[in-house]
Amino acid sequence: MNRVVVTGLGVVSPIGIGHKVFFDNLIAGKSGIGKITHFDPSAFSVKIAGQVPDFDPGQFMDRKEARKLVRFIQFAVAAARLAVDDSNLKINDDNACDIGVLIGSGIGGISYFEEQVAILNAKGPDRLSPFAVPYMICNMAAGIVSIQLGVKGPNSCVVTACATGTHNIGDSFKILQRGDAKAMLAGGTEASISPMGIGSFCAARALSTGFNNQPQKASRPFEKKRDGFVMGEGAGVVVLETLDHARSRGAKIYAEIVGYGMSGDAYHITAPAPGGEGAVRAIQAALKDAKLKPEDIDYVNAHGTSTELNDKFETMAIKAVFGEHAKKLAISSNKSMVGHLLGAAGAIELVATALTIKNDKVPPTINYDEPDPECDLNYVPNQAKMMKVGAAVSNSFGFGGHNAVLAIKKYEA
Repeated sequence: MNRVVVTGLGVVSPIGIGHKVFFDNLIAGKSGIGKITHFDPSAFSVKIAGQVPDFDPGQFMDRKEARKLVRFIQFAVAAARLAVDDSNLKINDDNACDIGVLIGSGIGGISYFEEQVAILNAKGPDRLSPFAVPYMICNMAAGIVSIQLGVKGPNSCVVTACATGTHNIGDSFKILQRGDAKAMLAGGTEASISPMGIGSFCAARALSTGFNNQPQKASRPFEKKRDGFVMGEGAGVVVLETLDHARSRGAKIYAEIVGYGMSGDAYHITAPAPGGEGAVRAIQAALKDAKLKPEDIDYVNAHGTSTELNDKFETMAIKAVFGEHAKKLAISSNKSMVGHLLGAAGAIELVATALTIKNDKVPPTINYDEPDPECDLNYVPNQAKMMKVGAAVSNSFGFGGHNAVLAIKKYEA
């Protein structure tokens, strides 16, 4: 089987556009959570989110074309172009069929759906846009990226709620391992900070409501006073290549993906299985696929949502898999700074994990003020940690009981 390496990183996030500013701000512990400005949230119990500031889609595509596209697709195109540029991968007629795209979204064009429903109710069906369906469906991010960049290889879209980004990257890893492509653009994108998006999660009592006047304090994974997650938006896309292909063109290499594990909880539509039982099986599957022992892992990029059950059960899962070694792990949640990007979360977290391995810098979990007795591991509280990171796992768990885990190593020739 082919070895698979990460050669390009693209990020659109609440703490920066481009992987360098994104990672610098992660290491600095900078929060991107603030007051919602995409719509008037005065009637909502939640008034905060992680919005992408100063995003200009015209920087990444023709401005006329950009105006036609909805936000989650714009994010995907931007992140894909950033990743391709970072990798210095040249796409042309000779190699287009050897390069694929797997970019998913958990919810897709929800704000566009809201706009079209308003038009339907006010003006009737004859006034609906002919783009109503194409710009709502989740697969259109991958479709438009392939069109914009001229990529003709394997093209698909995994949709598994908050595990979407990780599943798309993991499936791309397997495509490359078995030789069905030479390079893949993989990741996730999301733009769900809208009345329906926020209102629905409010109705499910999943969002933080206790920090509306202190937005930057609201996302606090594994901490005792956590009261729900904070919605974020953005996209993460990575360029993955077979090692032979990367070497043949002299590409820089951030890290090597070595394992991928999946499992299903078969338990509940939103709540994780008790004790993180499904997460345990996914982490174990990733380690087995990577041929790594638990003690080989130095860092865990946690799903870490800042919700009561996820954080407790993820902690229990880590203890179950790693045993005594769990106490030696550095564990952190990027969501403490960017919020929960739903279908894009696992993708930007894989970017962060690759940069953690490349730079031997572990981002902190911010807002960790009061330990929760049920979450008693090392979550790298509040300040980044310099340490050798030879191998890591990145966890993602989605509504519906979807679990996905990637194992990543420092690249060695």
